[in-house]
Amino acid sequence: MKLILTRDVPGVGAPGDIVEVRDGYGRNFLVPRGDAMLWTRGAETQVSSIRRGREVREIADRGQAQAVADGLAALEVSLPTRAGQGGRLFGSVTAADIVQAVQSAGGPVLDKRRIDIASPIKTVGSHTVEVRLHPQVTVQLSIDVVAAS
Repeated sequence: MKLILTRDVPGVGAPGDIVEVRDGYGRNFLVPRGDAMLWTRGAETQVSSIRRGREVREIADRGQAQAVADGLAALEVSLPTRAGQGGRLFGSVTAADIVQAVQSAGGPVLDKRRIDIASPIKTVGSHTVEVRLHPQVTVQLSIDVVAAS
């Protein structure tokens, strides 16, 4: 199935890209969520405007993303959660929890879909997560998970 991406889809492409995906993935996931639209000759004319907008945003966003990355790298984030004996958490830390902790520490508002947690965080202690601010700018964020009293 040939589609035109309208949003950034990790592992597939960026807005304005014409991609070939499996029928089920396109029909059941990308198109209903608004991440892509069906490719037609008429729709291909819209691709140029999407690409131009993307290029303008990327140039402006790369510098801003680097500034945000520098601020995040210097930020000390503490996340109090409920924990049992031995330091095991009741549940695990989610990307939404990390977003709230960053805001509480005085950091910027982040999109939870941009946070990559390599392995589930289920214990107290220091953990590292990756934040994708831009396709070329990622930052390693250190999260200190502490037991709430």
